Amino acid sequence: MTSPSEKQTPNPGMLARQADDGQSAIDAISAAMTELDDVRDQPVAEHVQRFENVHSALTEALSKADHLQSQNTPRS
Repeated sequence: MTSPSEKQTPNPGMLARQADDGQSAIDAISAAMTELDDVRDQPVAEHVQRFENVHSALTEALSKADHLQSQNTPRS
C-alpha cells in the first residue's frame, strides 16, 4: 500500500494497452473526441447531450487506464 506522500508515476504506455473489452484507452479517447467533430453543425439544443456523451466516454476511457495501471502496480 502506498502512502499519500508516495505518488505513483503515471505510465503513458498504459493508454495503449487493451482493456478487458479489447479497446485501448487511447482508442476510446480518440473515438470520444470524434463525437465533437461535427458538433458545430448540430443545433445548439443538441450540444449539451453531445458533450455529456463525450464526457462519459472520456471518463470511461480514463477508468480503463487506471484499471490497467492498478493491475501493474506492485502490492506491498
